[in-house]
Amino acid sequence: MHLPPGPALHPAIAVLPYLYRPFPFLEAMGKRYPDAFTMRFPAMPKPAVVFHRPEAAKEVFALGADDAHAGQVNAVLGPILGKASLLLLDGKEHLRQRKLLMPPLHGERMSSYGARMVDLTEASITTWPERKRFPVHEHLQAITLDVILRVVFGIDEGELFDRLRERLMGILELATNPILLLPMFQRDLGPLTRWTTLTRTLTEADEMLYAEIRRRRASGERGDDILSLLLDARDEQGEPMSDNELRDELMTLLAAGHETTATALSWALRWILASKSLAPRLVRELEAEGALPDLAPERIARCALLDATAREALRLQPVVPMVGRLLQKPARIGGYDLEAGTPVLVSIYLIHRRPELYPDPTRFDPDRFLRQRFGPHEWLPFGGGIRRCIGMAFALYEMKMILATILARAELRLPLFGKVHEVRRGVTITPSGGMPLVMERRASGSGQRVN
Repeated sequence: MHLPPGPALHPAIAVLPYLYRPFPFLEAMGKRYPDAFTMRFPAMPKPAVVFHRPEAAKEVFALGADDAHAGQVNAVLGPILGKASLLLLDGKEHLRQRKLLMPPLHGERMSSYGARMVDLTEASITTWPERKRFPVHEHLQAITLDVILRVVFGIDEGELFDRLRERLMGILELATNPILLLPMFQRDLGPLTRWTTLTRTLTEADEMLYAEIRRRRASGERGDDILSLLLDARDEQGEPMSDNELRDELMTLLAAGHETTATALSWALRWILASKSLAPRLVRELEAEGALPDLAPERIARCALLDATAREALRLQPVVPMVGRLLQKPARIGGYDLEAGTPVLVSIYLIHRRPELYPDPTRFDPDRFLRQRFGPHEWLPFGGGIRRCIGMAFALYEMKMILATILARAELRLPLFGKVHEVRRGVTITPSGGMPLVMERRASGSGQRVN
């Protein structure tokens, strides 16, 4: 089998720059290997081929459920998400879970979630310090976690909310250490080690989640939340999801929709505020669409420039730099004949930086998404094919609700000094320092719905 060239390094050494400086590492690889490169990752059975041309990405995403699996590539997340997580399933099991999870995350239900997203953001803004530097990322994390708890889990204020929120915050913070992405460190090395603390906190959160699932199932209590919809969902054989499946999918939605969305929002604010004209343009668009002063979700959702801004932020700073598959059958991809068992990865970051696709690719330019539509193998922050993140519509919708509320209710600027760079937090790439901002003053009516 002829593979593309790549760095001749031991897997344990080669993975370190990818773990701790992923974007500079990928840029160096992209310059040295213009189309694809090969490298070995720990726990992968064979050398992985990393593709970064849109045409090759299209071929990877066209692979069928029996041709390539993603669950094995994501197996490192299993101890946290669970074996029934959509991210770890393949074949028929993956397609079944995907069909059950899709309806609550799409369509008209978005508008019912929007008002809560706006309210939670407004409440958060009232706590932000004025006229001094503060890390906005942690506030955005709090907003997106509360969205998950209320909109996805259906758990509101009260003792269970507070206890579960505390445990989930602990899990998410403990899991940010990139070293825990390596299987060799996912073991009990003593009561004070990070992994042992993580698994103990995870067990405590699981007890609460399983108790809530059993209570809701037994009582028949339902609300306007995703867990309620999943409790009533049935597959083609009329079978419901088990308690174990529900728990694992709730944790998957937490992992996929909390840190990732908060990070994408942090990068979006960084680039919006770096432009003198963009924030005023976005506010004028909200006014033109009738979304102000009351921040009506259905009107926010119609804002084309706001949508383009969210998409451009995800292009320039993809939260996850690569996605992958493990070939189950021989395949020809990017001009290479690859045998079964070969890991094939698509570099989202490098495709998003190809100048022939995105002219002046390092410049933040939301208007490029107003001028042109990009194919699913050209703009791919949520992956692609049958494994594309099912929360894509939900995440984009949430980004627009939160950004619109922040722009309407707060006047922000970047600090005068200090440079932001990329830092890995678990699987995501976040801005350093928690994305420091300064709020000069509160906009009129800040923190309040204006009627």
